[in-house]
Amino acid sequence: MWEDKLKFFDNLIDQCEDFERKGKKMIYTSDNGYMFSLLNKAGEIGIRLPKEEAKLFVETHGGSEEYRSYGAKMRDYVLVPETLYEKPDIIVKYLKKSHAYVLSLPKK
Repeated sequence: MWEDKLKFFDNLIDQCEDFERKGKKMIYTSDNGYMFSLLNKAGEIGIRLPKEEAKLFVETHGGSEEYRSYGAKMRDYVLVPETLYEKPDIIVKYLKKSHAYVLSLPKK
């Protein structure tokens, strides 16, 4: 089951030209010194968004403003609900927004 989630996540990332998936055990994307998406051990996808965008995401698509990876609450991440997995184009749109967001932050 986790392998299926990894394959799904990789397929999403493959649709994004400006970044690639990283990690072997901890699966993530990063740029500018910041991680901006994760696939946790439970197979849940988390996307980092600005606060207002995160709130709008949850109001529009469900999910939660609480996302956990390795037991830690990931600040500024939203949990992508599995109901949205049937609409991968929407997830890709938010992955691109997340990438733009971390590029707007001061470089680490």
